[in-house]
Parts: sequence; C-alpha cells; structure tokens
Amino acid sequence: MSNWTLETIAWDRFDASKVDPEILRNIKAAALVERNGGDYGIYLGRVFADDPAFTESVNNWVVEEVQHGMALGRWAQLADPSWDFDAAFDRFRTGYKLPLDASSSVRGSQAGEMMARCIVETGTSSYYSALKDATEEPVLKQVCAKIAADEFRHYKLFYEHLRRCLQRDRLSRWTRLRIGWGRLAESEDDELAYAYFAANEPLGAVYDRKRNMQAYARRAYPLYRPSHVQRAMAMVLKAIGLEPQGRLNSMMTRVGLWFLRRNAAKLAAQGA
Repeated sequence: MSNWTLETIAWDRFDASKVDPEILRNIKAAALVERNGGDYGIYLGRVFADDPAFTESVNNWVVEEVQHGMALGRWAQLADPSWDFDAAFDRFRTGYKLPLDASSSVRGSQAGEMMARCIVETGTSSYYSALKDATEEPVLKQVCAKIAADEFRHYKLFYEHLRRCLQRDRLSRWTRLRIGWGRLAESEDDELAYAYFAANEPLGAVYDRKRNMQAYARRAYPLYRPSHVQRAMAMVLKAIGLEPQGRLNSMMTRVGLWFLRRNAAKLAAQGA
C-alpha cells in the first residue's frame, strides 16, 4: 500500500502565486481520470476472476488510484475555488464509460491485459514525474512526487503479473509490441479528451474529441525532459521483453523527444 494519505500532504504550504493556469487545466482532467479508478478495478476484477491473488492486488491498486484523484482534485480546488470537483466528476462519468460487462480482456488475453497496464503505468509515472519537475507550486510538487512513485510501483506490480501470465499465454515480443503500441495510440482516445472537456468546458459546450485532446496535449508535451522520456522508454522495452538500456533505448528516446517537441510546437502554433 501507498505510504501516504491525503492527511500527510502539506496543504498549508499551498502558494497561489505559483499556480500555472495551463497546468491547472490538465490537473483537473487528470483528477477525474484517476478518481475513476474504481471502474478499472471492476473491469480487471472480471477479467481476472479466476486469479484471487491478483484481484486482491487490484483492490489495493484501486484505493491508491482513487486517492490520486482526490489529492489532485483537492489541489485543483485550492487553485480554483470556483471549480466543482464532484460536479465535474459526475459529468465525466456520464459521458465516458468503460466496458464493465466484459468477461475477458479486450487485449485478447490476460497477458495482453497486463502488457497494456504496464504501458499505462509507464505513461502515468513519467507524466507525474514531468509535472513534479515542471511546477513551482510546492503542494502540487509534493502530490506529483507521491503519485509518480506510486505509479512506478504499480508498473512493477503489473510487470510481475505479466511475467506470470506469459508462462501460460506465451505472447511473442511482436505481439507484446503490437499491444503496447496499440495502448500508446489509445492515449489520444476519448478518456483524456473527455476528462479535459468535463473538467474545463462550460455546461452546454459541445464535446469535440480532437479539439479537447489537442488542448490537453498542448499543455502536457512541453513538460517532458530527456530523463523522463529515457526512463519511459526503458519501461516500455522491459515490458516488451527487450533490453531496457543501451542503443535501442537511446534511439527511441531521441525519437520520442523529437515527437514531443515537434507536436508541442505544432499545437502551440494552432493554439495561438
């Protein structure tokens, strides 16, 4: 279990003068996604109904994910007292649904599901690390540091279960790469886009997935530093079954940084 709670965060250190309004918009969206961890727990519980050891781990994971959302939401309300976290979360839940009636993984196997979860935790641990290093607001820095550490630990949890599942499912590296790439591509699906919409757009606004995803990405991409990308690439390669360090990591890190910088500049121009 996580070694922190909402009560251990130094909320009294909040400094409104150091709030970046652009980061705030993305924090509001992230708070909704993290708080929705309960639905992911239901889905994983159904997919791994025959694996009580793993479902117990999932229950602990859900508690931590929801805590992440509550911490981010509380910070966002300090930064913007007019923001109604509960109302935004209800709006998100109304417009975005997970496949809770699934009885098997949408990835084709339990190993495939674990591969996808490793990719998700790679993304979240690197993103909160980038947020921690980018913000000057002390409370948000503390919250993001705690969340990033949790997400890295979650990656290790899912990776260990991936290794166990692979003994049965025997996915090739190519299949793991395909699943991983597919989950990376889904980072621009409706979940983040709709969370951004529900958190930031006024009531009565019309949802536009592409526009809201671009608004989120425009604020997220510039935060990443080479160290964040390098660590993320190591985690991806490890999940695929390849050497996490070395020349391949260096090449992928360069490509990843090029992608982020190119798209950050493009989205910034569009936003201007």
